[in-house]
Amino acid sequence: MASSIGNEKTVNPVLRISQLDALELNKALEQLVWSQFTSCFHGFKPGVLAHFEPEVKVVLWLILWRFTIYSKNATVGQAILNIQYKNNLSQTEKYQPLSKHQKLWYLVFTVGGRWLEERCYDLFSNRQLQSFYKIKRYINFGAGLLKLCGLLNFLIFLQKGTYATLTERILGIRSVFCKPQSVRQVGFEYMNRELLWHGFAEFLIYLLPLINVQKLKLKISSLCLPIANLSNSENTLAAHCKECSLCGEWPTMPHTIGCSHVFCYYCIKSNYLFDMYFTCPKCGSEVHSLQPLKYKIEMTELH
Repeated sequence: MASSIGNEKTVNPVLRISQLDALELNKALEQLVWSQFTSCFHGFKPGVLAHFEPEVKVVLWLILWRFTIYSKNATVGQAILNIQYKNNLSQTEKYQPLSKHQKLWYLVFTVGGRWLEERCYDLFSNRQLQSFYKIKRYINFGAGLLKLCGLLNFLIFLQKGTYATLTERILGIRSVFCKPQSVRQVGFEYMNRELLWHGFAEFLIYLLPLINVQKLKLKISSLCLPIANLSNSENTLAAHCKECSLCGEWPTMPHTIGCSHVFCYYCIKSNYLFDMYFTCPKCGSEVHSLQPLKYKIEMTELH
């Protein structure tokens, strides 16, 4: 019944970007599954999975293969993007699901190939015999040759738009849309509104770094809450030098900038180096000169 329904489906070509997006989604899912699985062993001894990591990955990828390629003829990334694999070896233009042999060979090439690549280094790293050295060299040569073939296949894929991976080309399986894709129609008003909004956002991104927000805030606060004229007498300065106007603590190495407020040396120096137009946060006075405080304030005044 399923095969008869599948035969009635027409083939719809898939864009290159959709096929590449499906591959990236597959990689993201595998990383997510592996991170969730390893999080279950955080309470165990460190390195408990190190010796069996390739075999554990094989089991996880086998489970994914069982519920994706074997059951639905599509990976998770393809299912999200409404894509399925088609048996391209059949002569008909109608949709043909993958055969069991293609599904099994897909498992061997993907899961088995990655297991062999990860396990070969451990199998031959500690072997000093000449025969094992030759086998390792042949395996490295084969891996390099496969990567070169994968590169050539990708270049052909960019030109023709079919068979995104070498496995797909060898097995003769092709990505097609499950359902006909409807043409998206975007209204002129919506596009015009989006263009205006993006242009305004880019203008703000260019303009905001040029605005001295701190100085603008002080100007607004001085207009809303006008401050009375402060005298520069010793009593006024002594009343304000009990705490730094920036950090609010007892001033360390107290300094003044020409107004009646006191700052820690490191507080005022760092702020002035950061902003050459720095102004006093209390009264809005600009930095005329950075001078140490000459008045002696006893610690008993804190009480």
